[in-house]
Amino acid sequence: MNSVALKISRGHLIRFASPWTNFCTKRSNSTSVNSRQAFLEPLECQAGITCLSLNRPQSKNAISTTLLKELIQSLDTAQFDKSIRVLILRSTTTGSFCAGADLIERRSMSQVQVARFLSDLRVALGKLETLPMPTIAAIDGPALGGGLELGLACDLRVAGRNVTKIGLPETALGIIPGAGGTQRATRLVGPARAKDLIFTARMLSATEALEWGLVDYISSPESDAFERAVQLASQISNNAPLALRAAKQAISRSEDLALEPGLDFERASYEALLSTQDRMEALVAFKEKRRPVFKGE
Repeated sequence: MNSVALKISRGHLIRFASPWTNFCTKRSNSTSVNSRQAFLEPLECQAGITCLSLNRPQSKNAISTTLLKELIQSLDTAQFDKSIRVLILRSTTTGSFCAGADLIERRSMSQVQVARFLSDLRVALGKLETLPMPTIAAIDGPALGGGLELGLACDLRVAGRNVTKIGLPETALGIIPGAGGTQRATRLVGPARAKDLIFTARMLSATEALEWGLVDYISSPESDAFERAVQLASQISNNAPLALRAAKQAISRSEDLALEPGLDFERASYEALLSTQDRMEALVAFKEKRRPVFKGE
């Protein structure tokens, strides 16, 4: 099968085919959906993959109070939706991701409103980071400040090859990253590179971000970050949902636990999976030399 990739445009059917993956999605034209600045959108023809879509194209998805409120609502819904095996955070607009906080709105906010916004943003990123299913950020455009911090709260990050602005520029604006950038970037790339990124307020290209370890994949020249993210999500979603959730929890806890307690936690997580229907299905499928059909049970 020859590879075929069609760019995403709102309201049009999109298909991607390669020797190992196929997907299609349709962006709704419904006013009730597209009037929202953040919403969940299951990916058609790929059961188990859902997009958390950012939808403020006129401002490159700058985080407004409305977007933040709807982001939290979407995350609360995703938290308890067992049908979601992988969540992709993406923009509804080609060539975009998230430009950070809405500085135009910020100028009209009182100190109390700013404090509330920052508190809510911290809550939102905490919810995103602790979702039980694997999460992927599809960075198809500038990821600046709070936008990059959104990406850092995901498990994996995919950048479009032509993206040129990935960074934490807050020190150039008289502040510091305020939504986890100093903490999550440091855990990801180490203190020296985190200091370099934040002290200089530099912008990284997708290739540089990959070299630094800020992103995990970049797209091929003929595709974009969302297409590559769907390929990755497809690989992940083929595996047992309960095992994916247990693996994520065990890996995430490793930062907080010493080795021996960490090994105890891993063992407890492992043993809890032994009696699941998915584990039994995997053993039967192996014996029958076929792919297992996992149900998350």
